[in-house]
Amino acid sequence: MKKILITILVGLLLILGGCGKDKSTTGEDKKEITVGFGVGTYEEQFRNGILPILEDKGYDVTIKTFSQNMQVNPAMKEGSIDASVFQSTAYMNGINEELNTNMTGITFVPSAPQGLYSTNHTSLDEVKDGTTVAVPNDPVNQERAVRILEELGWVQVNENAGTTDFNLNSVKADKYDIDIKVLDPAQILVSLQDVDYGVVNGNYIASAGKKITDALKIENTPEEHRIIVSINEADKDTEWAKDLKDAYESDKFKSYMESQEKYDGFILLDAWK
Repeated sequence: MKKILITILVGLLLILGGCGKDKSTTGEDKKEITVGFGVGTYEEQFRNGILPILEDKGYDVTIKTFSQNMQVNPAMKEGSIDASVFQSTAYMNGINEELNTNMTGITFVPSAPQGLYSTNHTSLDEVKDGTTVAVPNDPVNQERAVRILEELGWVQVNENAGTTDFNLNSVKADKYDIDIKVLDPAQILVSLQDVDYGVVNGNYIASAGKKITDALKIENTPEEHRIIVSINEADKDTEWAKDLKDAYESDKFKSYMESQEKYDGFILLDAWK
């Protein structure tokens, strides 16, 4: 009888231990989360508009800002952050393939469109052969930028040009022989004096205290290029992920965004319509 009781107790301990391990792995009920950001306004949106909502629900949130966007997804893969707010669906899908990760988007965030800006010209009519235009150096943002030039009729883009593997070999002259300069996205705004025009990501415009609406041409941003909250697929059914999504789609966050002049021109959430 004693041996039977010991066997039963050991079995129960194993079952309880297994349950505890599974719950810890999914992190479904955890109240401590870390959210990663690249450089730009999305961290400020979160800190001022989302963080108070999560704290009211009892969450202890760590904000981790990376100096380079390329550092964020590896941090997600290694588990040092639980969620990120910096990338589009198109970019995330490319990184999933490149890093063998399994991230997913749970909601959009108010997103800044790209725009064509200039400090040397006041009109697009001043374009001519040899005009210099700065575009971002990463494939996804570069493809977005070139699509603006394509819409203006300045360049042509091959039909088979990719998105996550885009490169300038897919671009040829249209109405003008444009000289395209490739720069780090964060450097284009401060380098506008060195080129005729530059395509700048809108979050850098807002961070610099400028207005997106001052662009000479604003991107018609496809949904695949709008910024998302991304998490690991394994966490999509957790309570914290649901609460994070709800916070972004809440009326309280909407009121915060609408109260900030710097976000004029941002693409707002469909959930708010």
